[in-house]
Amino acid sequence: MNLSQLTLKNYRNYENAILNFNNKINIIIGDNAQGKTNILEAIYFLAITKSYRTSDDVNLIRTGTFQSVVSAKAKINGMSKKISITFNKNTKKIVFNNNPVKKLSEFIGVLKIVLMAPEDIDIIKGSPSIRRNFLNIELSKMSKDYINKYNEYNKLLKMRNDYLKLLMTNNIADHRYLDIITDKLIDRAVYIYRKRFEFLCKINYYLDSIYDNITFGRKLKIVYEPNIDIKLFDDENIKKSLKYKYDSNLNKEMSLGMTIYGPHRDDFLFLIDDKNIEFFGSQGQQKLAVIALKLSIVYVLNELTNEMPILLLDDIFSEVDKKKKNKILEYIKNIGQVVITTNDIKDINKNKLDDVKIIKIKNQKITEKGGKNGRYSLWFVLNTSFRGLRSCKKKARYVHWYNRC
Repeated sequence: MNLSQLTLKNYRNYENAILNFNNKINIIIGDNAQGKTNILEAIYFLAITKSYRTSDDVNLIRTGTFQSVVSAKAKINGMSKKISITFNKNTKKIVFNNNPVKKLSEFIGVLKIVLMAPEDIDIIKGSPSIRRNFLNIELSKMSKDYINKYNEYNKLLKMRNDYLKLLMTNNIADHRYLDIITDKLIDRAVYIYRKRFEFLCKINYYLDSIYDNITFGRKLKIVYEPNIDIKLFDDENIKKSLKYKYDSNLNKEMSLGMTIYGPHRDDFLFLIDDKNIEFFGSQGQQKLAVIALKLSIVYVLNELTNEMPILLLDDIFSEVDKKKKNKILEYIKNIGQVVITTNDIKDINKNKLDDVKIIKIKNQKITEKGGKNGRYSLWFVLNTSFRGLRSCKKKARYVHWYNRC
């Protein structure tokens, strides 16, 4: 799977922009506030139909305009496809291969991506809820059944909490209704526990060797920490453990008016050489651990779908030394298509850039160089309606030169 071309119209700071990618490594270079991350966000938007930086699509529309268009040419399952999303503050129209998309659920996941953004460090340093959210997002990409079961679990959890509060204040309330809700909650919880455990096992299969390769000998693993004691992650054992917890802690949960056991209280830890990286790891080690995690997800997705997703890496080189920067590039060169943003590549060995497409953003223009065959092109952005090209003949020469590149 790869993206060959991305077109932006009135998206964030871009009035008109066309970017061409090779099918290996693409590095986008530019100072801060130039719009590097906006490009990754646009690719993510095409895949997930929403931004990872804002919950309101209107924030993506260029100031002073009312509508944005993000479109791309991609190769999916070996076939050339076109994707386009046109949106304003009220509507969103998705067209896939010239056919309007009626249901988002049928489209999300067609373009498979794995994103690492600077805020992903919170997967290690943040609260357990951030780690649970990470699990839910990644598992939802891989299985529509998971998101359905998880939504059902949350609805039942709210019903159980509401009834626990009722039981706390009303002694004549029927406990049999609570038992019915609890049994249904356990059924969904068993599925969630098992899927999370299986997913983290798959991650661990790749994680250690990736981290070892990048960091020259350090051992990294993830330890799953549900808040109930589960000896074996088969359905019967999980069900028995949950049932026991709910039965033996009923009075406690009634007094609190909430369900205190279940996958909504899950957590997992990153250990380097058996030490918790949150407390014993440096900022650089934590960042490399997240990079290793994201690379592991690429392999897990490939294992499940038989197609390598597109890897998006935002500002991965900060707080990483020269040796490890080059090791990361060496490792990902055969992983599939990768798009990286960075401020500079001064520490990168030149021989690592042979097959790399360099895209520079500076002073309101995008410059592309290298990649598949070393071609060089220039596409102006931000007010690029051929300003300065007054005659039709000059415009025609400009278009011919650009297309030839």
